[in-house]
Amino acid sequence: MLIRPKAGILLLSLLLTGSFLFSQAHNVSEGYQKPTDPLVVQNLEQWQDLKFGLFMHWGTYSQWGIVESWSLCTEDESWTQRKPEHGASYYEYVKNYENLQTTFNPTQFNPQKWADAVKKAGMKYVVFTTKHHDGFAMFDTQQSDYKITSAKTPFSQNPKSDVTKEIFNTFRKEGFKIGAYFSKPDWHSNDYWWSYFPPKDRNVNYDPKKYPERWDNFKKFTFNQLNELTSNYGKVDILWLDGGWVRPFHTIDQKVEWQRTIKVEQDIDMDNIGTMARKNQPGIIIVDRTVPGKWENYVTPEQAVPENVLSIPWESCITMGDSFSYVPNDNYKSSQKIIETLVKIISRGGNYLMNIAPGPTGDYDAIVYERLKQISAWMEKNQSAVFATRAVAPYHEGSFYYTQSKDGKTVNIFHLDDKADYIAPSTLHFAVPENFKPKSLKILGLSNKIHWKISDRFIEINLPKERDQLKYATVIQITQ
Repeated sequence: MLIRPKAGILLLSLLLTGSFLFSQAHNVSEGYQKPTDPLVVQNLEQWQDLKFGLFMHWGTYSQWGIVESWSLCTEDESWTQRKPEHGASYYEYVKNYENLQTTFNPTQFNPQKWADAVKKAGMKYVVFTTKHHDGFAMFDTQQSDYKITSAKTPFSQNPKSDVTKEIFNTFRKEGFKIGAYFSKPDWHSNDYWWSYFPPKDRNVNYDPKKYPERWDNFKKFTFNQLNELTSNYGKVDILWLDGGWVRPFHTIDQKVEWQRTIKVEQDIDMDNIGTMARKNQPGIIIVDRTVPGKWENYVTPEQAVPENVLSIPWESCITMGDSFSYVPNDNYKSSQKIIETLVKIISRGGNYLMNIAPGPTGDYDAIVYERLKQISAWMEKNQSAVFATRAVAPYHEGSFYYTQSKDGKTVNIFHLDDKADYIAPSTLHFAVPENFKPKSLKILGLSNKIHWKISDRFIEINLPKERDQLKYATVIQITQ
């Protein structure tokens, strides 16, 4: 990820202000270009209906239970720290890290188990890390031997060794849209971090203008890997490109701290990549994160939820635990917190991409399945207020959050209590969107007739004693 897990927590202090958009990760008020390709427009519209997706960071690093890739980076940040037992010096550490390939053997890998659990919880698309910044390919690339299907990797002997193909095929069969996460920087590549120089930070460690042949080799390498992913893995709906420091120099936003560290041109020729991807996969959504222009089809705030509704397509990528990668005994969010986050995101017009990290054996922690089961029970009763909806004014007032059906005939009002375990009150009083004339009202999950009255633009309802059955939220659905 672009902003590390610990650093992502720093963003939480920004969530109560409307100025968030997105000082650290994005500036979405400038540079967004609405796609014109009809197939892309159609795909984006369908994607906005899905609301809830699964993100998965998984690689050899799960064996150490550390932050994905970033300990290879020489920047002195909390998320780049290295444990002494993994190497006394930087170069010893890198050698040991890359040697994790020789012990990676996730024999409990079973993508059907994942798909079944997350589908019941309402997730409708998946974005999988086919390659993170460390350069280890979780797919059968022909451009490098640093991959899960290499003979150096024990799991290569498993018939499901091409985990990207297994995940994509399994989830696609279950009706999911398929997203391929791919890191543009590759810290294993000698054409990105050239061994002639030590790495200085996250960026390329030489000047591409001074050594154009080496940079051209890296561009070809990247193009070829992305060609493989969009040619050999069935229908791919989303190409999710991370590592926004690999970008044309003129696109750097000097107001963004991490972008000020980019000192050299790193133009990877996104026009060439994007054109190829669209030829291989007509209508594919391309997310060139933080690089405004025609290849950033939606924006991706990380570990945070914008305070206000956004007028462009967007998705918050947020971890179920504290970390994007697997960490033993991670602190997983409660089901109520996950539902609250989903409601806040969809009321502001976004999608929620929740990250769950598989461990070194190839499975989730048991607590993950508990959370998913709890979410499933809530989703079974309330899904009509979540999916295929759009934001509607007043969006959010006090403890109430709003969505509407795409035809505008139904409005959904979610009542939350994000300061305590949810207990539905006996009476609720809330505003109705302007020019909306309610004819019927129901509480999702309750079969009882609900007594309600309307005065001006405000509805008051009395909840029956069965309200104690309502978990995480009260969801009111009104039609006109």
